[in-house]
Amino acid sequence: MTVYCFGSINLDHFYSVTHLPTPGETIGASAHHTGLGGKGANQSVAAALAGSHVRHIGTVGPEGNWALERLQAFGVDTQFVGRSDKATGHAVIVVDEAGENAIVTFGGANHEQSLTLLNSALDHGKPGDILLIQNEANLHEAAARAAKQRDMVVVYSAAPFKPGLAEAMLPVTDILVVNEVEAVQFSGALGVEVTGIPVHHLLITKGAAGVDWIDRYSGKTVSIPAFSAKPVDTTGAGDCFLGYTASGLDQGMTRENAMRFGAAAAAIKVTRRGTADAFPARDEVDALLASHP
Repeated sequence: MTVYCFGSINLDHFYSVTHLPTPGETIGASAHHTGLGGKGANQSVAAALAGSHVRHIGTVGPEGNWALERLQAFGVDTQFVGRSDKATGHAVIVVDEAGENAIVTFGGANHEQSLTLLNSALDHGKPGDILLIQNEANLHEAAARAAKQRDMVVVYSAAPFKPGLAEAMLPVTDILVVNEVEAVQFSGALGVEVTGIPVHHLLITKGAAGVDWIDRYSGKTVSIPAFSAKPVDTTGAGDCFLGYTASGLDQGMTRENAMRFGAAAAAIKVTRRGTADAFPARDEVDALLASHP
């Protein structure tokens, strides 16, 4: 099977600060580094590290060779990454001493996706293949519809969160992924309880409190606790979790085991600074799981 990921590719600029700046405040950074990022690229890298065959669908700018090389180095198939005249997307990320962050993103080439390239990529998709989608690129609804026509499983991360975008995606989403704040916001916008959000499967990430999978078919909820970790940078932890979890499902793991797989990967990631470049290898995740039977 194959995990497809349609989404953003960014150059991340990280700045280490004592605290997150308040409006009008100027503070100095103690360190700066760059790396591969974007929710799409992050999820592709995580799924590839976890052991799945991963194809990324996206767009970079004229200077984007570095991003393709990084994705390929992680084992991601980039044959369906297109080019745009606009600059490759990027993000400015400040991280405080507690590991919390504030992020400003520039979409750039991420908002110049090609419908032709998208359909060409998904023509290779088979029933049961997984498509990961986020809100950092245009054509995400078209991607979901094309995947559903091919009987693929659509996993939609509704981030950055906008209720209108998320509501439009519900009819073509199999698994909706939100954090607990987004879940409350979305349920309020729809006028329903969180458990009444009309999607077959709802995955709610809760940081240090773990993750819930609500199955509206059976009415059952599976809850997985987070692994204990001392965070230095939480940036990209949700993407790391989801990429590993999707890979676990792709590899035939049970829902519970796939979530534990993702939770272990995220626990390791938060102890490291960075995004995709800080994601753990499969053997590290397996070792953590083995130590917590």
